[in-house]
Order: sequence, then structure tokens, then C-alpha cells
Amino acid sequence: MTVTAEGWIEGAPAQWKRGRIKNLIASASNGTWGGEPAEDGSDVRCIRAADFDRVGRRVKVDGAPLRSVDGSSLRQHLLHPGDLILEKSGGGEKQPVGMAVLYEGAEKAVCSNFCARISPAPAVESRFLAYVFAAAYGQGLTQCAIKQTTGIQNLDAGAFFSSPWAYPGLEEQRRIADFLDAETSYLDLLVAKRDQQLGLLKRRRFSLVREVLMSGLRGAQAETTDLGWLPKHPADWSLVPLRYISQCLDGRRIPLSAQERSLRQGPYPYYGASRVVDHIDDYLFDEPLVLLGEDGAQLGNPNLEVSFFAEGKIWVNNHAHVLRPTGIDGRLLAEILNVFDRELCMSGATREKITQEGMNGILVPVPPQDQQSELVEWISAEQAKRNRLEVALRRQLSLLAERRQALITAAVTGQFDVSTASGRNVTDGVSA
Repeated sequence: MTVTAEGWIEGAPAQWKRGRIKNLIASASNGTWGGEPAEDGSDVRCIRAADFDRVGRRVKVDGAPLRSVDGSSLRQHLLHPGDLILEKSGGGEKQPVGMAVLYEGAEKAVCSNFCARISPAPAVESRFLAYVFAAAYGQGLTQCAIKQTTGIQNLDAGAFFSSPWAYPGLEEQRRIADFLDAETSYLDLLVAKRDQQLGLLKRRRFSLVREVLMSGLRGAQAETTDLGWLPKHPADWSLVPLRYISQCLDGRRIPLSAQERSLRQGPYPYYGASRVVDHIDDYLFDEPLVLLGEDGAQLGNPNLEVSFFAEGKIWVNNHAHVLRPTGIDGRLLAEILNVFDRELCMSGATREKITQEGMNGILVPVPPQDQQSELVEWISAEQAKRNRLEVALRRQLSLLAERRQALITAAVTGQFDVSTASGRNVTDGVSA
């Protein structure tokens, strides 16, 4: 059975009431941003969309900023346990506006002016309502109520609340919520384990490269050398400052003309730690290079790490260091830069940026020329195995997310009786 936005209502249990989403809501009011923190103990948390747990549909209070809200406004906007917070403005192509999360906190808090506080109707279980909103979001009801202006998505809450819906009585709502709490917790545990495995795979990649750098593919005898980030290197390798084996091109960038910038949407890939809207800080390169994010963030490709080797024409943002390898295989240099301690070449008040001056003095272990390609090929082969495992794990994460959404939708639309069901198999044949 496939659940559509409204077609399921006819097949809902006969005893369920037919109405609209607004029948489940007592009140809906926009939030407030308040003023700068007073820092006198009176400040309250202000929940933004950035503070949403978008998987568990709960609020993450700890990271929310403190704001000063006067007494009158606080009485109007104060969140109560069981309220929902609905994102009304923001979103994006891959994450449309309209998600709602449940507030269960005990401390004083409000939601921002880009959100709305939703209070459940008296005979509505707040957890059930949160699952209803999750199902509606998955069905696309919120997307149908979006108004796009100047690149920002705004939700027409009135149109969304007018969407037809069917719902059971309070006791059955609680049974459904209890069931979903238990089953989604089980699914979330599986997701956490897969995330942990992904993290282990990434750390394994780094440890693998370190092992190669320390012992060499040919099993050379190692001597102890304190590099701060690499405790050993093979005895027949050289230790060379980075400036002797690569040329930093950061100072050789030629700004693009307006015509050249207009071609920014061309066929060449883009790499940078951040995008600039008008692209005035983008530069075009046409040679093999090693790219390194200046703030340690990974660059444009999620499959790549902090540093990587690129060939062919590429656009590079000025937030990436550009290195031309001169005395080492560029692919190997990229692997080395992925595992060295970036703290050694970071500067600034909070040591947040990798500097050219800091990079120049990095001691890089350089194997003999006849070993470099062989090392790279071996590392690439091992990385290919890791990539296959990563693809499989990400596929499992995607399937778990689909199962979670399908389970929630099936339960709140009455496709099965939760008192006799198990979430392990109730969604077979059901799509969200």
C-alpha cells in the first residue's frame, strides 16, 4: 500500500475522526528573537531551526543561544513541555522548510521569529502530534504550502494546517506514540551503530596511511624520529620541509574578469571551503595540484578529506591553499597532508586557520622516487575497499531512514493496529 497525501483518509479506521490538521492544534504563534543577552541570569534559550534534532524530531536545547526577552514578551512566547516548534522560514532545496520538533525541556525558552510555537489541542497527545507533523512532512504537505521569495522558503502555515487529516481518540494516540517511541528508538540505535562504523572506517584510513608512512611498503627498517605528528619513518626515506617539495601558488592568483566569472557555471568542478555568491574570489587552474582547506574543513567533494590531488581544470576558492608538487608524487603528498597534525601549522587567536608560513616548515617523509607510485597504488587499493564498505553503510543508513519514515506514516495513518504489531515488519510494502 502506498500512502498519498490525502488518499489514505478514506482507508483510515472507521472510528477515527475526519477533519484537518488544525483540529489537532490549540494555538500557533510566531516566535521572537529577543535582544542581546543581558548576562544577569534572566536570559532564556532561543530555539532556532539549527537546534532541531531532525532525526528524533526533538529540540537540542544545549546549543541554543541565550537571548534577553522582556517579561511581557516572555509570557507570550514561553515554550511549555509538549509544545511543538515549526520552522516557518528558511529551508533549502535538499531540506525544505516546514519541519516540526517536540519541546520537552524544563528550562525557560522561546523559539525564534523564523519559527512558530504550536500548542496541541486539549485532547491531543503532544508526541502523537509530533509524529503527525513528521508524517505530513514526509508526504510533502508542507512543501505544497511553501512560498518562495528571494531565495528563502516561507511556509504558509494556514494552508498547511488546512490539510485534511484523520485521527483517533486520546488513548489510541498515546498507544501509537508509545509504540513509535519504542520502535524508532530501536531504529535510531541501529543508525548510531552505523555512524560509529563510518567513523571507524575513516580513522582506519588515517591509521593505514600512518602505518605506510612509518614502515614503508617494502618493510624498511624504521628509526625513531619525533615529528610531533608522525613518530617514525623508514630509514631510507628523507625528511624534507614542505616548501622544498611543493610550490604554494596562493600568491600567484590572477583575479578573473567579469566575463571569466560569468563562465563560472561551466563544466569544471569547484573546490573551496566556502562558496562566494558572486564568485569574485574564485580562480581557475589547469594543472595537477594538491588542494588544502585553510580552515581544516573538507573541500568540495564529500568523498575527499582535508587535502586531495586534482588534475585538469578546476575552480578554486580563496579559502583553499593551492600547492604545486615539485619533488614528490602529488597523490602521495595529498595522503600525507591528510594525516599530519594540522595544529602544527595553524595560527590566529583561536588557531583556526592553516597558514602558508606554517605549512612551509612541515617536515614531510619522502620515500625514494621508485617507491612513490607503488605506495600510492597500494593506498588507493586499500581505500577502494574502505569506499565499498562506506557505500554499503550509507545505503543501510538511507534504508533505515526510509523505514523510520514509513513506520511513522503507517502508524499515524492507521494502516495497522499498534497493539498487535511489531515495527520490524509492519511497513513491508508501505512507502512514506
